[in-house]
Amino acid sequence: MTAALALKRHVHPALGRLADGRLLRELAYVDGRWTQAPDAASFEVRDPFSGIVIAHVAGLGADDATRAVDAAARAFPAWKALAPQDRAGRLRAWYDHVRAAREDLALLMTLEQGKPLAESRGEIDYAASFIEWYAEEGKRVNAESVTSHLPGAHMMVSREPLGVAALLTPWNFPSAMLTRKAAAALAAGCTVVAHPSSYTPLSALALAELAERADIPAGVFNVVTGAAAPIAARLCADARVRAVSFTGSTQIGRLIAGQCAPTVKRLVMELGGNAPLIVFDDAELGKAVEIALSAKFATSGQDCLAANRIYVQRALYPAFCAAFAERIAALKVGGGLEEGVEIGPLMHERAVARTRERIEDALARGARRLVGGEAAPGPLFVMPTLLADVPDAAAIMQEEAFAPVACVTSFDTEAEVTARANATEYGLVAYVVTCDNARALRMSRALDYGMVAINRVKLTGAPIPFGGVKQSGLGREGSRHGLEAFTDLKYTCLDLAS
Repeated sequence: MTAALALKRHVHPALGRLADGRLLRELAYVDGRWTQAPDAASFEVRDPFSGIVIAHVAGLGADDATRAVDAAARAFPAWKALAPQDRAGRLRAWYDHVRAAREDLALLMTLEQGKPLAESRGEIDYAASFIEWYAEEGKRVNAESVTSHLPGAHMMVSREPLGVAALLTPWNFPSAMLTRKAAAALAAGCTVVAHPSSYTPLSALALAELAERADIPAGVFNVVTGAAAPIAARLCADARVRAVSFTGSTQIGRLIAGQCAPTVKRLVMELGGNAPLIVFDDAELGKAVEIALSAKFATSGQDCLAANRIYVQRALYPAFCAAFAERIAALKVGGGLEEGVEIGPLMHERAVARTRERIEDALARGARRLVGGEAAPGPLFVMPTLLADVPDAAAIMQEEAFAPVACVTSFDTEAEVTARANATEYGLVAYVVTCDNARALRMSRALDYGMVAINRVKLTGAPIPFGGVKQSGLGREGSRHGLEAFTDLKYTCLDLAS
């Protein structure tokens, strides 16, 4: 850390709980060096609960992004040439370091992102699982033989790493979204330049510190911190960057796709969601309520998988609303480091203002507020809210709502609710609760979503292909498909007469 940054840093009282103070990094990581901006520019990272400054992080710019690509391009040939087992060993060492630093990484995440500490610990476990998975999966990228249709020829198809990959990651899952992308790219033989959200750069920088300890070579894994627009634009324009993996809103995804078009990059995008949760009247009430609670309120509702529209069949609707309201009212709200807290602050003031506007719009359109509206413990909080009888035309039913606000409405028939659930530009995930197995299978086929969860909430993990259809994304992350996204197929035809 430079003296300039050290003098500016405020000491958050919870930072004293870090067992390894070296994990709090305020400089970017480029070409194996901890790097400040040429003009020593920096930006504040604040605890969204208390507003206290945690760190001043190096504010790099577009030229610094180019230098990171320079480093990644130089490192690529040697990293590509390593045997898959050698790359796997470095990734496995990275995984071991992440697991050993679990408590410190979770603490840093809660401080910069605001989510309850228990959720942060869960995310660190989730993040580590991708490193472990791809450490193994990278050994299994095999060539295949093709039965020749040409006399005297032998044909093979292999997978080659693309080259430099740019990874643009969000603030709601600042560790897992980075490892899900980076571990796949690194296992494939690519080098990476990562740009984390300026709200939550500390998690990415801590992962870079641990990657350095795992002997991942200089230039292979770079983290460029700073304002998103100039850095992302430069990465998208650079022809040496062969792939861009982005997680964020559909609106920004469209912008990035346009910026990548001139150089025809590989795009992997996990974009917005507007998930329906459909509860049929044959469902067990208690289980349905618990599924809805988990699907809506994890990460304080700031999750692309959050159940944004909850449809309940009319016969069960009154009982569901009453039981759901009781559970929501009991959720504990507060700072993420407080024991038992389930709902933390939102990330910024715009999210709070946007949520309040959407609630008022729904109420003006005839919705009823069954829970919510109480005084909040801080300026970035929205109290857990339940809106009933929300019309489909309400803004909160049309747009992804990153907030702890549940919207419930009734339906009559399977055909009706399927049509309503599919009437969106999004198609990431859908949830169904029913005891009818035939109906469950029909719904999984009829719902126009990349992922469907039946009678459960948790469906993600390293072995599964995560992603959506329509305007919820391109490609898949996780599973072997997530690794293959960072490769090109190479076909070789060998004349046997030579």
